[in-house]
Amino acid sequence: MQRFQGVRRVARRPIAVVVPLAALAALGLPGQAEGAPAAHRPAGARVIGTATLPAVPLGTFSNGLLPGTVGDDRGVNLGGIGSDIFPAGRPGEYWTVTDRGPNGQIQVGKDKRRTFPVPGFDPAIVKVKAVGGTLRVLTAIPITTAHGAPVTGLSNQASRDEAPFTYDASTPLAFNPNGLDTEGLVRAADGTFWLVDEYGPSLVHVSATGRVLARHVPKGLGLTGADYPVVESLPAILLQRKANRGFEGLALLPGGDLAMAMQSPLSNPDKAAGESSLTTRLLRFSPRHRAVTAEYVYRFDPVNVVDPSQTDNSELKISSIVAVGRDRLLVEERTDKAARLQLVTLRGRDNVLGRSWDDPATAPSLEQLADPAAAGVPVLAKRLALDLNTVPGVPLKIEGVAVADRSTLVLINDNDFGMTDGPGAFDAAGRLVDSGVHTTLVRVRLDRPLPR
Repeated sequence: MQRFQGVRRVARRPIAVVVPLAALAALGLPGQAEGAPAAHRPAGARVIGTATLPAVPLGTFSNGLLPGTVGDDRGVNLGGIGSDIFPAGRPGEYWTVTDRGPNGQIQVGKDKRRTFPVPGFDPAIVKVKAVGGTLRVLTAIPITTAHGAPVTGLSNQASRDEAPFTYDASTPLAFNPNGLDTEGLVRAADGTFWLVDEYGPSLVHVSATGRVLARHVPKGLGLTGADYPVVESLPAILLQRKANRGFEGLALLPGGDLAMAMQSPLSNPDKAAGESSLTTRLLRFSPRHRAVTAEYVYRFDPVNVVDPSQTDNSELKISSIVAVGRDRLLVEERTDKAARLQLVTLRGRDNVLGRSWDDPATAPSLEQLADPAAAGVPVLAKRLALDLNTVPGVPLKIEGVAVADRSTLVLINDNDFGMTDGPGAFDAAGRLVDSGVHTTLVRVRLDRPLPR
Protein backbone atom coordinates (compact mmCIF):
# COMPACT_ATOMS: atom_id res chain seq x y z
CA MET A 1 0.00 0.00 0.00
CA GLN A 2 1.57 3.23 -1.14
CA ARG A 3 1.10 6.42 0.85
CA PHE A 4 1.16 9.86 -0.73
CA GLN A 5 0.99 12.89 1.58
CA GLY A 6 -1.20 10.98 3.99
CA VAL A 7 -3.74 9.90 1.38
CA ARG A 8 -4.02 6.15 1.16
CA ARG A 9 -3.74 4.72 -2.30
CA VAL A 10 -5.87 1.60 -2.30
CA ALA A 11 -5.75 0.33 -5.87
CA ARG A 12 -3.97 0.88 -9.16
CA ARG A 13 -7.15 1.48 -11.09
CA PRO A 14 -9.79 3.98 -9.91
CA ILE A 15 -12.32 2.44 -7.56
CA ALA A 16 -14.86 3.96 -5.22
CA VAL A 17 -13.19 4.20 -1.82
CA VAL A 18 -13.45 6.33 1.28
CA VAL A 19 -10.01 7.85 1.82
CA PRO A 20 -8.87 9.45 5.09
CA LEU A 21 -6.80 12.58 4.44
CA ALA A 22 -4.47 12.62 7.40
CA ALA A 23 -1.88 14.85 5.79
CA LEU A 24 -4.52 17.32 4.61
CA ALA A 25 -6.02 17.75 8.05
CA ALA A 26 -5.16 21.43 8.26
CA LEU A 27 -8.00 22.55 6.03
CA GLY A 28 -10.06 25.57 7.16
CA LEU A 29 -13.88 25.88 6.90
CA PRO A 30 -15.99 29.01 7.22
CA GLY A 31 -17.96 29.83 10.32
CA GLN A 32 -21.55 28.68 10.73
CA ALA A 33 -24.66 30.79 10.94
CA GLU A 34 -27.51 30.10 13.28
CA GLY A 35 -31.07 29.18 12.44
CA ALA A 36 -34.06 31.48 12.20
CA PRO A 37 -37.02 31.37 14.58
CA ALA A 38 -40.68 31.05 13.72
CA ALA A 39 -41.90 34.36 15.12
CA HIS A 40 -43.40 36.94 12.76
CA ARG A 41 -40.44 39.25 13.35
CA PRO A 42 -37.26 37.95 11.65
CA ALA A 43 -34.59 36.69 14.00
CA GLY A 44 -31.46 38.57 14.83
CA ALA A 45 -28.16 36.69 14.82
CA ARG A 46 -24.42 36.98 15.34
CA VAL A 47 -21.42 35.01 14.11
CA ILE A 48 -19.87 32.97 16.93
CA GLY A 49 -17.19 31.09 14.98
CA THR A 50 -15.32 31.13 11.68
CA ALA A 51 -13.00 28.55 10.12
CA THR A 52 -11.12 28.72 6.82
CA LEU A 53 -9.88 26.01 4.47
CA PRO A 54 -6.11 26.25 3.96
CA ALA A 55 -4.42 25.92 0.57
CA VAL A 56 -4.12 22.33 -0.66
CA PRO A 57 -3.13 21.70 -4.30
CA LEU A 58 -6.07 20.26 -6.19
CA GLY A 59 -3.86 17.67 -7.88
CA THR A 60 -2.64 16.39 -4.52
CA PHE A 61 -6.20 16.08 -3.27
CA SER A 62 -7.62 14.46 -6.41
CA ASN A 63 -4.80 12.03 -7.10
CA GLY A 64 -4.86 10.94 -3.47
CA LEU A 65 -8.41 9.74 -4.04
CA LEU A 66 -8.19 8.47 -7.63
CA PRO A 67 -4.53 8.20 -8.68
CA GLY A 68 -3.60 9.68 -12.04
CA THR A 69 -6.83 11.58 -12.67
CA VAL A 70 -5.26 15.06 -12.59
CA GLY A 71 -2.07 15.67 -14.53
CA ASP A 72 -1.86 19.46 -14.19
CA ASP A 73 -3.99 21.35 -11.67
CA ARG A 74 -2.79 24.72 -13.11
CA GLY A 75 -2.13 26.03 -9.64
CA VAL A 76 -5.72 25.56 -8.47
CA ASN A 77 -6.27 24.65 -4.80
CA LEU A 78 -9.02 22.54 -3.31
CA GLY A 79 -12.20 24.59 -3.09
CA GLY A 80 -15.82 24.49 -4.09
CA ILE A 81 -16.66 22.21 -1.16
CA GLY A 82 -19.26 24.71 0.02
CA SER A 83 -21.88 23.54 -2.45
CA ASP A 84 -23.79 22.12 0.53
CA ILE A 85 -23.35 21.05 4.14
CA PHE A 86 -25.04 18.34 6.23
CA PRO A 87 -24.43 17.24 9.84
CA ALA A 88 -22.15 14.19 10.05
CA GLY A 89 -23.39 12.93 13.42
CA ARG A 90 -20.59 14.01 15.75
CA PRO A 91 -20.65 17.55 17.13
CA GLY A 92 -18.86 19.98 14.85
CA GLU A 93 -18.44 17.51 11.97
CA TYR A 94 -20.17 18.00 8.61
CA TRP A 95 -20.46 16.40 5.23
CA THR A 96 -19.87 18.79 2.33
CA VAL A 97 -19.75 18.31 -1.43
CA THR A 98 -17.82 19.89 -4.27
CA ASP A 99 -19.49 21.01 -7.44
CA ARG A 100 -18.24 20.02 -10.91
CA GLY A 101 -14.84 21.57 -10.26
CA PRO A 102 -12.97 24.65 -11.45
CA ASN A 103 -14.83 26.25 -14.34
CA GLY A 104 -15.28 29.67 -15.86
CA GLN A 105 -16.42 31.54 -18.92
CA ILE A 106 -14.45 33.34 -21.63
CA GLN A 107 -15.97 35.45 -24.38
CA VAL A 108 -14.85 34.30 -27.84
CA GLY A 109 -16.48 36.36 -30.57
CA LYS A 110 -20.20 36.37 -29.84
CA ASP A 111 -20.03 33.21 -27.72
CA LYS A 112 -19.28 32.61 -24.04
CA ARG A 113 -17.34 29.39 -23.77
CA ARG A 114 -17.46 27.24 -20.61
CA THR A 115 -13.93 26.34 -19.52
CA PHE A 116 -12.77 23.36 -17.44
CA PRO A 117 -9.14 24.06 -16.47
CA VAL A 118 -8.82 20.71 -14.63
CA PRO A 119 -11.00 18.38 -16.71
CA GLY A 120 -9.85 15.29 -14.80
CA PHE A 121 -11.25 16.61 -11.52
CA ASP A 122 -13.83 14.29 -9.97
CA PRO A 123 -16.55 15.66 -7.66
CA ALA A 124 -16.15 14.47 -4.09
CA ILE A 125 -18.03 14.21 -0.81
CA VAL A 126 -15.85 15.71 1.92
CA LYS A 127 -16.21 15.41 5.68
CA VAL A 128 -14.87 18.43 7.56
CA LYS A 129 -14.47 19.78 11.06
CA ALA A 130 -13.73 23.28 12.28
CA VAL A 131 -10.78 23.23 14.67
CA GLY A 132 -10.13 26.70 15.96
CA GLY A 133 -10.00 28.91 12.89
CA THR A 134 -9.06 26.10 10.54
CA LEU A 135 -11.37 23.85 8.55
CA ARG A 136 -9.90 20.36 8.54
CA VAL A 137 -10.71 17.66 6.02
CA LEU A 138 -11.32 14.38 7.86
CA THR A 139 -12.39 12.12 5.00
CA ALA A 140 -13.06 12.41 1.28
CA ILE A 141 -15.09 10.11 -0.97
CA PRO A 142 -14.75 10.34 -4.77
CA ILE A 143 -17.97 9.96 -6.76
CA THR A 144 -17.59 7.12 -9.25
CA THR A 145 -19.47 5.12 -11.85
CA ALA A 146 -20.66 1.53 -11.45
CA HIS A 147 -17.21 0.30 -12.55
CA GLY A 148 -15.19 2.67 -10.37
CA ALA A 149 -14.30 5.32 -12.94
CA PRO A 150 -14.52 9.00 -11.98
CA VAL A 151 -17.80 10.57 -13.07
CA THR A 152 -15.97 13.89 -13.69
CA GLY A 153 -17.75 17.24 -13.76
CA LEU A 154 -17.92 17.53 -17.54
CA SER A 155 -21.09 18.44 -19.43
CA ASN A 156 -23.33 15.53 -20.50
CA GLN A 157 -25.08 16.25 -23.79
CA ALA A 158 -24.14 18.38 -26.78
CA SER A 159 -27.80 19.01 -27.54
CA ARG A 160 -28.52 20.37 -24.06
CA ASP A 161 -25.47 21.45 -22.07
CA GLU A 162 -22.74 24.04 -22.49
CA ALA A 163 -19.85 22.75 -24.59
CA PRO A 164 -16.72 22.19 -22.45
CA PHE A 165 -13.39 23.82 -23.38
CA THR A 166 -9.84 23.91 -22.07
CA TYR A 167 -8.74 26.59 -19.59
CA ASP A 168 -8.07 29.18 -22.34
CA ALA A 169 -11.29 28.40 -24.29
CA SER A 170 -9.18 27.37 -27.30
CA THR A 171 -9.80 23.62 -27.51
CA PRO A 172 -13.06 21.66 -27.18
CA LEU A 173 -13.24 18.87 -24.62
CA ALA A 174 -15.34 15.73 -24.94
CA PHE A 175 -18.81 15.59 -23.40
CA ASN A 176 -19.21 12.91 -20.71
CA PRO A 177 -22.64 11.35 -20.01
CA ASN A 178 -21.38 10.36 -16.55
CA GLY A 179 -20.54 13.96 -15.59
CA LEU A 180 -22.25 15.50 -12.55
CA ASP A 181 -22.49 19.09 -11.39
CA THR A 182 -23.20 18.09 -7.81
CA GLU A 183 -24.80 20.59 -5.45
CA GLY A 184 -27.17 19.59 -2.59
CA LEU A 185 -26.20 16.75 -0.24
CA VAL A 186 -27.86 14.68 2.51
CA ARG A 187 -26.91 11.41 4.17
CA ALA A 188 -29.64 8.81 4.69
CA ALA A 189 -30.05 6.60 7.75
CA ASP A 190 -28.55 3.63 5.85
CA GLY A 191 -25.29 5.52 5.25
CA THR A 192 -25.88 6.21 1.56
CA PHE A 193 -25.91 9.73 0.17
CA TRP A 194 -28.39 11.62 -1.96
CA LEU A 195 -27.13 14.47 -4.15
CA VAL A 196 -28.74 16.83 -6.62
CA ASP A 197 -27.20 17.89 -9.89
CA GLU A 198 -27.64 20.90 -12.16
CA TYR A 199 -27.15 19.20 -15.53
CA GLY A 200 -30.17 16.88 -15.71
CA PRO A 201 -31.44 18.24 -13.46
CA SER A 202 -31.09 15.05 -11.49
CA LEU A 203 -31.36 13.41 -8.09
CA VAL A 204 -28.43 11.05 -7.56
CA HIS A 205 -28.29 8.13 -5.11
CA VAL A 206 -24.71 7.32 -4.10
CA SER A 207 -23.39 4.46 -1.98
CA ALA A 208 -21.43 5.02 1.23
CA THR A 209 -18.26 4.53 -0.81
CA GLY A 210 -19.22 6.99 -3.55
CA ARG A 211 -20.54 4.68 -6.28
CA VAL A 212 -23.55 6.04 -8.18
CA LEU A 213 -26.45 3.66 -7.55
CA ALA A 214 -29.03 5.54 -9.62
CA ARG A 215 -29.49 8.90 -11.29
CA HIS A 216 -33.11 10.11 -11.43
CA VAL A 217 -33.70 12.48 -14.36
CA PRO A 218 -36.71 14.11 -16.09
CA LYS A 219 -38.83 11.95 -18.35
CA GLY A 220 -37.69 12.34 -21.94
CA LEU A 221 -34.11 13.41 -21.18
CA GLY A 222 -32.71 10.56 -23.26
CA LEU A 223 -29.30 10.43 -21.58
CA THR A 224 -27.37 7.47 -23.01
CA GLY A 225 -23.91 6.05 -22.44
CA ALA A 226 -23.71 6.53 -18.67
CA ASP A 227 -21.95 3.86 -16.63
CA TYR A 228 -24.66 3.73 -13.98
CA PRO A 229 -28.46 3.35 -13.97
CA VAL A 230 -30.35 6.37 -15.33
CA VAL A 231 -34.03 6.44 -14.31
CA GLU A 232 -36.49 8.82 -16.00
CA SER A 233 -38.65 9.40 -12.93
CA LEU A 234 -38.89 13.21 -12.62
CA PRO A 235 -41.53 15.47 -14.27
CA ALA A 236 -40.74 16.18 -17.92
CA ILE A 237 -41.37 19.91 -17.43
CA LEU A 238 -37.97 20.08 -15.68
CA LEU A 239 -36.34 19.65 -19.08
CA GLN A 240 -37.04 23.37 -19.41
CA ARG A 241 -34.41 24.27 -16.81
CA LYS A 242 -32.04 27.13 -17.56
CA ALA A 243 -28.50 26.19 -18.52
CA ASN A 244 -26.49 25.50 -15.36
CA ARG A 245 -29.58 26.21 -13.19
CA GLY A 246 -30.95 22.77 -12.32
CA PHE A 247 -31.37 21.44 -8.79
CA GLU A 248 -29.22 23.08 -6.12
CA GLY A 249 -31.09 22.69 -2.82
CA LEU A 250 -31.78 19.32 -1.15
CA ALA A 251 -33.26 18.51 2.26
CA LEU A 252 -33.92 15.29 4.19
CA LEU A 253 -37.34 15.43 5.84
CA PRO A 254 -37.87 13.67 9.21
CA GLY A 255 -39.86 10.80 7.68
CA GLY A 256 -37.15 10.02 5.12
CA ASP A 257 -38.59 11.83 2.10
CA LEU A 258 -36.42 14.28 0.17
CA ALA A 259 -37.26 17.86 -0.82
CA MET A 260 -35.39 19.45 -3.70
CA ALA A 261 -35.47 22.92 -5.20
CA MET A 262 -34.94 24.17 -8.71
CA GLN A 263 -32.29 26.87 -8.47
CA SER A 264 -34.14 29.23 -10.81
CA PRO A 265 -37.43 29.57 -12.71
CA LEU A 266 -37.78 27.27 -15.71
CA SER A 267 -37.35 28.66 -19.22
CA ASN A 268 -40.99 27.88 -19.80
CA PRO A 269 -42.02 28.40 -22.53
CA ASP A 270 -38.86 30.30 -23.46
CA LYS A 271 -35.73 31.97 -22.13
CA ALA A 272 -37.38 35.37 -21.77
CA ALA A 273 -40.06 33.94 -19.47
CA GLY A 274 -37.47 32.31 -17.23
CA GLU A 275 -35.26 35.39 -17.03
CA SER A 276 -38.05 37.63 -15.78
CA SER A 277 -40.03 35.16 -13.65
CA LEU A 278 -40.09 35.04 -9.84
CA THR A 279 -41.64 31.55 -9.74
CA THR A 280 -39.67 28.37 -9.19
CA ARG A 281 -40.54 24.83 -8.09
CA LEU A 282 -39.87 22.52 -5.16
CA LEU A 283 -40.40 18.76 -5.37
CA ARG A 284 -40.88 15.98 -2.85
CA PHE A 285 -39.37 12.57 -3.62
CA SER A 286 -40.01 9.25 -1.88
CA PRO A 287 -36.89 7.05 -1.79
CA ARG A 288 -39.14 4.17 -0.78
CA HIS A 289 -41.28 4.48 -3.89
CA ARG A 290 -38.52 5.96 -6.06
CA ALA A 291 -40.91 8.58 -7.31
CA VAL A 292 -41.84 12.25 -7.03
CA THR A 293 -44.92 12.49 -4.81
CA ALA A 294 -45.51 16.26 -4.74
CA GLU A 295 -44.59 19.51 -6.46
CA TYR A 296 -44.87 22.98 -4.95
CA VAL A 297 -44.85 26.51 -6.34
CA TYR A 298 -42.36 28.87 -4.69
CA ARG A 299 -42.19 32.64 -5.26
CA PHE A 300 -39.01 34.65 -4.86
CA ASP A 301 -39.13 38.13 -3.40
CA PRO A 302 -38.19 40.78 -5.99
CA VAL A 303 -34.43 40.87 -6.46
CA ASN A 304 -34.04 44.37 -5.00
CA VAL A 305 -35.66 43.10 -1.77
CA VAL A 306 -33.15 40.24 -1.48
CA ASP A 307 -30.23 42.33 -2.74
CA PRO A 308 -30.71 46.12 -2.89
CA SER A 309 -27.74 46.40 -5.26
CA GLN A 310 -29.48 44.29 -7.95
CA THR A 311 -32.25 45.03 -10.45
CA ASP A 312 -32.13 41.82 -12.53
CA ASN A 313 -34.52 39.11 -11.28
CA SER A 314 -32.53 36.45 -13.14
CA GLU A 315 -29.80 36.83 -10.49
CA LEU A 316 -32.09 35.18 -7.91
CA LYS A 317 -31.33 31.58 -6.92
CA ILE A 318 -32.29 28.99 -4.33
CA SER A 319 -28.99 27.46 -3.23
CA SER A 320 -29.92 25.64 -0.04
CA ILE A 321 -32.95 24.15 1.66
CA VAL A 322 -32.87 22.46 5.06
CA ALA A 323 -35.55 20.67 7.09
CA VAL A 324 -36.36 22.35 10.42
CA GLY A 325 -39.31 20.21 11.44
CA ARG A 326 -42.03 18.02 10.02
CA ASP A 327 -42.67 19.25 6.47
CA ARG A 328 -41.05 22.61 7.27
CA LEU A 329 -38.07 24.04 5.39
CA LEU A 330 -35.66 26.91 5.58
CA VAL A 331 -35.18 28.14 2.01
CA GLU A 332 -32.24 30.31 1.05
CA GLU A 333 -32.96 32.99 -1.55
CA ARG A 334 -29.77 34.62 -2.74
CA THR A 335 -27.77 36.49 -5.29
CA ASP A 336 -23.97 36.28 -5.34
CA LYS A 337 -23.84 39.21 -2.89
CA ALA A 338 -26.83 38.74 -0.58
CA ALA A 339 -28.98 36.03 1.01
CA ARG A 340 -32.11 35.65 3.11
CA LEU A 341 -33.68 32.59 4.76
CA GLN A 342 -37.42 31.98 4.46
CA LEU A 343 -39.62 29.49 6.35
CA VAL A 344 -42.15 27.44 4.36
CA THR A 345 -44.38 24.47 5.19
CA LEU A 346 -45.09 21.76 2.60
CA ARG A 347 -48.84 21.09 2.78
CA GLY A 348 -50.80 18.55 0.80
CA ARG A 349 -53.29 21.14 -0.43
CA ASP A 350 -50.46 23.01 -2.17
CA ASN A 351 -49.41 20.03 -4.30
CA VAL A 352 -49.59 20.83 -8.04
CA LEU A 353 -47.95 17.62 -9.32
CA GLY A 354 -49.54 16.45 -12.55
CA ARG A 355 -51.72 19.53 -12.98
CA SER A 356 -51.78 21.73 -16.06
CA TRP A 357 -48.71 23.63 -14.82
CA ASP A 358 -46.61 20.55 -15.65
CA ASP A 359 -47.80 20.67 -19.27
CA PRO A 360 -45.53 22.76 -21.54
CA ALA A 361 -48.57 23.49 -23.73
CA THR A 362 -50.28 25.45 -20.93
CA ALA A 363 -50.50 29.13 -21.82
CA PRO A 364 -49.70 31.32 -20.11
CA SER A 365 -47.21 29.07 -18.34
CA LEU A 366 -46.72 29.07 -14.58
CA GLU A 367 -43.51 31.03 -15.07
CA GLN A 368 -45.30 33.68 -17.14
CA LEU A 369 -47.93 34.46 -14.49
CA ALA A 370 -47.22 37.80 -12.83
CA ASP A 371 -49.26 36.70 -9.79
CA PRO A 372 -49.82 32.92 -9.68
CA ALA A 373 -51.89 33.10 -6.48
CA ALA A 374 -54.31 35.55 -8.10
CA ALA A 375 -54.65 33.07 -10.99
CA GLY A 376 -55.71 30.33 -8.58
CA VAL A 377 -52.34 28.60 -8.27
CA PRO A 378 -51.51 27.41 -4.73
CA VAL A 379 -48.28 29.17 -3.78
CA LEU A 380 -46.27 28.22 -0.70
CA ALA A 381 -46.76 30.70 2.11
CA LYS A 382 -43.45 31.92 3.48
CA ARG A 383 -42.10 34.27 6.09
CA LEU A 384 -38.68 35.76 6.57
CA ALA A 385 -36.66 33.90 9.18
CA LEU A 386 -33.26 35.58 8.89
CA ASP A 387 -31.70 38.22 6.66
CA LEU A 388 -28.07 37.15 6.35
CA ASN A 389 -27.21 40.57 4.95
CA THR A 390 -27.66 41.98 8.46
CA VAL A 391 -25.23 39.53 10.11
CA PRO A 392 -21.64 40.89 10.08
CA GLY A 393 -19.02 38.28 9.23
CA VAL A 394 -21.11 36.10 6.92
CA PRO A 395 -19.24 35.56 3.61
CA LEU A 396 -20.72 36.11 0.18
CA LYS A 397 -22.16 33.32 -1.97
CA ILE A 398 -23.45 31.08 0.82
CA GLU A 399 -24.55 27.78 -0.77
CA GLY A 400 -24.74 25.48 2.26
CA VAL A 401 -26.93 25.86 5.34
CA ALA A 402 -27.16 23.34 8.19
CA VAL A 403 -28.90 23.36 11.56
CA ALA A 404 -26.53 22.54 14.43
CA ASP A 405 -29.30 23.00 17.01
CA ARG A 406 -32.46 25.07 17.27
CA SER A 407 -30.44 28.20 18.06
CA THR A 408 -27.40 27.68 15.82
CA LEU A 409 -26.95 27.58 12.06
CA VAL A 410 -23.84 26.55 10.16
CA LEU A 411 -23.13 28.24 6.83
CA ILE A 412 -20.53 27.58 4.17
CA ASN A 413 -19.71 29.48 0.98
CA ASP A 414 -18.69 28.36 -2.49
CA ASN A 415 -15.38 30.03 -3.35
CA ASP A 416 -15.42 28.73 -6.97
CA PHE A 417 -11.94 27.22 -6.45
CA GLY A 418 -10.52 30.75 -6.46
CA MET A 419 -11.50 31.21 -10.11
CA THR A 420 -12.86 34.23 -11.93
CA ASP A 421 -14.30 34.54 -15.42
CA GLY A 422 -12.47 35.95 -18.42
CA PRO A 423 -9.03 35.48 -19.99
CA GLY A 424 -7.33 37.02 -16.94
CA ALA A 425 -8.18 34.01 -14.79
CA PHE A 426 -4.83 32.45 -15.76
CA ASP A 427 -1.43 33.99 -16.35
CA ALA A 428 0.75 33.60 -19.43
CA ALA A 429 2.10 30.30 -18.11
CA GLY A 430 -1.42 28.90 -17.66
CA ARG A 431 -1.35 29.15 -13.86
CA LEU A 432 -4.35 30.36 -11.88
CA VAL A 433 -4.49 33.98 -10.78
CA ASP A 434 -6.32 33.23 -7.54
CA SER A 435 -9.29 35.42 -6.61
CA GLY A 436 -8.28 35.41 -2.94
CA VAL A 437 -11.75 34.18 -1.89
CA HIS A 438 -11.46 31.35 0.64
CA THR A 439 -13.81 28.57 1.62
CA THR A 440 -15.21 29.72 4.95
CA LEU A 441 -17.48 28.05 7.46
CA VAL A 442 -19.34 30.23 9.95
CA ARG A 443 -21.44 29.40 12.99
CA VAL A 444 -24.31 31.79 13.70
CA ARG A 445 -26.21 32.09 16.96
CA LEU A 446 -29.87 33.13 16.70
CA ASP A 447 -31.57 35.37 19.17
CA ARG A 448 -34.63 33.04 19.17
CA PRO A 449 -34.77 29.27 18.54
CA LEU A 450 -36.09 27.76 15.35
CA PRO A 451 -39.62 26.30 15.38
CA ARG A 452 -40.01 22.57 15.88
